[in-house]
Amino acid sequence: MDFSQIAFLLILGAALYLFVSERLRVDVTAMLTLLALVLTGVLDAKQALSGFASEPAIIVAAVFVISGGLAATGITERLGQWIGRAAGHSEGRAIAVTMPAVAALSSFTHHVMVTAMMLPILTRFAKSRGLSASRLLMPMSFAASLGTTLTLVSAPAFLLADNLIERTGAPGLGIFSITPIGLALVVVGVLYMLAARWILPKRSGEHGDDGYLRLDRYRTELLVVEGSRWSTRPLAELQKALGDRFVLTGWLRDGLRRQDLGPSSPLISGDILLVEASADALASLHDDPGLDLNAVARFGEHAQGDGEAQLVQALVAPGSEFVGRSVRELDFARQFNAVIAGLWRRQGAVAPRLADARLREGDLLVLWGRPARFAELAAHHGFLMLVPFAGEARRRLRAPIALAILAATVVAAATEWLPAPLAFLLGAVAMVATRCVDVEQAYREIDVRIFVMIAGVIPLGVAMEQTGTAQLLAQGMLHVIAGWPPLAILLVMFTVAALLTQILSDAATTVLLGPIAISLAQSLGLPATPFVVCTALGAVVAFLTPIGHHGNLLILGPGQYRFSDFLRIGLPLTVLIALVSAWMARWLWLGGPFWPGG
Repeated sequence: MDFSQIAFLLILGAALYLFVSERLRVDVTAMLTLLALVLTGVLDAKQALSGFASEPAIIVAAVFVISGGLAATGITERLGQWIGRAAGHSEGRAIAVTMPAVAALSSFTHHVMVTAMMLPILTRFAKSRGLSASRLLMPMSFAASLGTTLTLVSAPAFLLADNLIERTGAPGLGIFSITPIGLALVVVGVLYMLAARWILPKRSGEHGDDGYLRLDRYRTELLVVEGSRWSTRPLAELQKALGDRFVLTGWLRDGLRRQDLGPSSPLISGDILLVEASADALASLHDDPGLDLNAVARFGEHAQGDGEAQLVQALVAPGSEFVGRSVRELDFARQFNAVIAGLWRRQGAVAPRLADARLREGDLLVLWGRPARFAELAAHHGFLMLVPFAGEARRRLRAPIALAILAATVVAAATEWLPAPLAFLLGAVAMVATRCVDVEQAYREIDVRIFVMIAGVIPLGVAMEQTGTAQLLAQGMLHVIAGWPPLAILLVMFTVAALLTQILSDAATTVLLGPIAISLAQSLGLPATPFVVCTALGAVVAFLTPIGHHGNLLILGPGQYRFSDFLRIGLPLTVLIALVSAWMARWLWLGGPFWPGG
């Protein structure tokens, strides 16, 4: 090994440690890796910055904006409601309808957004028909990930795979080049889930399948307002009026927590009650003229905008920049012109005071503000809205325009009338120009972390090739698999990627293993395309654990799933997907038979 290879492997080891441990955000890790490659002389400045102008980064940013336009005009919400109505009354029909529809929806939008949209719809559907949501949510989440294999632009891994293939001088992938594989995988996924639905966990009971969306234990703070009808009346009367939907957890008077006050103690104007309340109780508390939500009383003047102030629910997204920060640190009222009035968490302790609570992914927030501001808040990638909100209503009339823009974008890219990056960039600009989504929301819709991470990991792949490390590792693999048939080697690349993606993102996995796949193919005298595509597929559709995909993390709590559920159900499916992926890749690019024995 020479110095450049040693330096690269040391940098790679440090990057892998930071990616896996999550001691730093993935975008920060990517940038530190990029700088380390430059400072050690492994790459020059131009090579290091090439990722920011790369086609994958541009397309990913554009797809985020187009997805935002579809959501803002109500298209994704309407499609989700239609899926719920078409699912019928039986469990089998619900799976058979939901999975293909969700997969199709994920082919041009972000699959986590689709999962978040379908989560409350399927939960309510299961409750109304007496079904277990745990039998529906896992198939839906898997389908959202499988749908990303239907087009080139729906997952960053495939865009990066295309970039790697083009760098070899071979023709790149078209927008529908992987569609035959994707269609086969969706069909296999649906048939498998229909056959295996009997082993899907069936968990319900007293907690209920809709517990994730009910605010039975929402932490909030109530202020006894000046001149309140409750002033001087004992707490027991308030508790009797609200029933068992109201639980007192603390009582503050003059800023101090009082342990000596009980049900018989009188309430005094200015008292702050720390409570847990259901959704209905929370709404009635807010409407009671004698009580107010403490956060609204303190920061309500910041909630400016048109329309009558109202309460909505929002979900802290996986990997959100707000995770680990307290409500006080966020200064939410000034930043978003809305107030965090309550917090719900399925498991784990919550700080006694709402302002001191540090957010976790999956936390549900009650937000108070003006409808005009909710559209801006929903567009922020740190949160996923779970209920309709009035801020979107004024753009529903533009739904046909948004659909036309999406169709024109796809046609322009598929027919190569315009290069794919330019076509999708034009589609994103058109969404803003036609006011399907406003420009501020469009910028917020772009998940800068993913954009920066992609731009940062592309140079990592360049360095792996340039230093000869990819060739070195490929030669090592070649000694093991020498003489193996191409189908077996394709399965090896899929398997390695499937294992690595459980601890890394699909993009990082593809960038690290893609150059090795290329070197391996070149050593065998075969085209690189099927090997890189199988690597990307392994990174995208391996369902071995719930941590491999953010969508699976979203359903983990609502479905009351265990880690073992994903391994028991996902392992056989992943094996089937690997076989189909390798077989189809061999048929498409290596001239192998389509039918066994052909």
